[in-house]
Amino acid sequence: GDLDKVVNLLLSLSGRLARVETALGSLGPHTATEDKMALREKQRLLVAQLEDAKELKEHVGRREEVVGAMVARYLPTEHLQDYQHFIKMKSALITEQRELEEKIKLGQEQLRCLRESL
Repeated sequence: GDLDKVVNLLLSLSGRLARVETALGSLGPHTATEDKMALREKQRLLVAQLEDAKELKEHVGRREEVVGAMVARYLPTEHLQDYQHFIKMKSALITEQRELEEKIKLGQEQLRCLRESL
């Protein structure tokens, strides 16, 4: 459960940071200084939160190793391999699911814009 939460947190923060950086990059020369400063502050906070989330992921990884060692004492080799595969694939699948959800959102937004332009 913690792994799910940390991976989702990392994905969420990195997505928000990417949107803020895109917004910063698209600012024109006539953008109000307050708006630029607000975006830069948001960027700074997101970078700090992302670093904290990475530390959390490392902590969860260390805890996962301890749990894995304990599980290894009790499971037969075949079941242990299944367990290790499950843990490895879980993060990858969460990441893939999140990317697909983002692509669906983007596609829906593009479709909405196309319909409005017609």
